[in-house]
Amino acid sequence: MATDVDIYVGKRLRRRRRLLGLTQQDLASQVGVRFQQIQKYECGANRITASRLFSLGTALNVNINYFFDGLAPDGKQAPANDQNDRLSGDILSQKETLELVRAYYRLSERPRRRLLDLAKALEGDGTDSVAS
Repeated sequence: MATDVDIYVGKRLRRRRRLLGLTQQDLASQVGVRFQQIQKYECGANRITASRLFSLGTALNVNINYFFDGLAPDGKQAPANDQNDRLSGDILSQKETLELVRAYYRLSERPRRRLLDLAKALEGDGTDSVAS
């Protein structure tokens, strides 16, 4: 039976896989399982062993801690502490967000920095107009 922790880890796994643009089959091939197993991990139906979690972290280029970031000691999702955490947890799973992130990282460093500066400037403009 899936626990809150299993479901949370599965969501983090799905989020990272999608962010990297990998299919379940791509990831499954890298860690030596069938894509159905990745599906079960992602929905929390199957627990992930420590060695498999290590393999998944390696394939997804993250430390194992990534899968537990934002998890409170009681196994529930920790409350949001800052503005970034208040965004919907699934925002990184949305297609538009993924396309934006991929396009951003296809840019060289200088245009990326300029785009980031522009986004921050626009964010300030949006806040000012709402307050008026």
